[in-house]
Parts: sequence; C-alpha cells; structure tokens
Amino acid sequence: MPTATSQFGSAVWALPPLILHPFNERVPPSTLLENSKAALMLSGLIPSDGTDEEVLRRRVLGGRYAELRMLYFLGKDVLRWIDQCVEWACREPGLEAAELSHQSFAGLVTANPPEAVREKLIGWGVADYASIFSRAIGMNAVFAEPPAIESLNEDFLRGYHRYTDLMFRCYMDVQPYTPIDSGNFSFELYASGEYSRLLENEWGEE
Repeated sequence: MPTATSQFGSAVWALPPLILHPFNERVPPSTLLENSKAALMLSGLIPSDGTDEEVLRRRVLGGRYAELRMLYFLGKDVLRWIDQCVEWACREPGLEAAELSHQSFAGLVTANPPEAVREKLIGWGVADYASIFSRAIGMNAVFAEPPAIESLNEDFLRGYHRYTDLMFRCYMDVQPYTPIDSGNFSFELYASGEYSRLLENEWGEE
C-alpha cells in the first residue's frame, strides 16, 4: 500500500485543468426518477402503484444501464486528463525522478482534490465525487467501449457499483506508484462549455 510522501516539500505545481463534457444520453431526469421509484417499489420500501413487477424490473435495469453509460463517458474525460498529467510530469523539471504514474493522478482526483474543486463538485450536486470518479475510472479500465446491455449479466447491472469499486481497486494495484496530494499538485475543474467561454474571453482580451 502506498504511503504519503514528503519528497515534494513546499513546492506546488499547477496541473492541466480537468474538463468534463456533458453526457449525450438523452435520458430525462424524470426517467431516472421513475427508475429509482421502480427499485424502491420492488424492494418494498415504498408502496406499489400497481405496475407489473416485470415492468418494474426492466425499468430498474434500464436505469442502471443508463448510469453505467454515464459513468463510462465521465471516465473517458477523467482518464484523458490523467494522460495529460502524466505527459506533463514527464516534461516538468524537478519531477523526472518522482515516478508519477497514472495511478498517482487517479488517487489525487478521487481521494484528495483541491478544496476549490471539491466545493465546485458539491455545488454541482456531486457530493460523493470520490465514488463517482473512482467507478468511472474503473469502467474505463475494463471496457474499451460502453458495453451493450445485452452483454451484461442482470446481477452485474443491479450491483454495478460494487463491481466498479473493485475495478478501480484493481486499477490502482496494477503497479506501485507515488501518492500525491493537493498540497503539492493543484488543478481546476470546468464544464466544457464553461471552459470554452473562458478561452473566448481570454482571446477577446488579447
């Protein structure tokens, strides 16, 4: 298990920004709500509305699959950022011998992002960002493309969060890595549209 390192002292490096793109899944919030209600009715936590159990089961599985796809595309953005960070670290003076790997930056974004990033995620309604980012990374560590729903076992769909948690742990254990934290490595978080407007404003000031 990696332990925290003090090799970086008080130095602070600015990493590339993490840019998240919107999901193009066309799943309205009302559908996700209905899927959640179906799961609660099947488990007996809320009264049934008379809908056939098989219909409820299909709604639950459809909702789980939509969540999986959203995690997959989120993970593509996060792993793209991790690749950028690794490339940056290879060129950055003073970090050549630090042995920073993909897992170093995966640990940073899931376990110890900068305070401003945490506050922004919570402001977006993403309180459990650690689980969401780690599961998104886990999905991309296993699947090169979003898997078709027909190729997934029903038990996997129902409990995908447990499987993707383990996928992430396997990803982190693939090789030894240098753990890092936001005390030495900082980055900013943007939605893609927000970042585009920021660039446009900067170009307009030139």
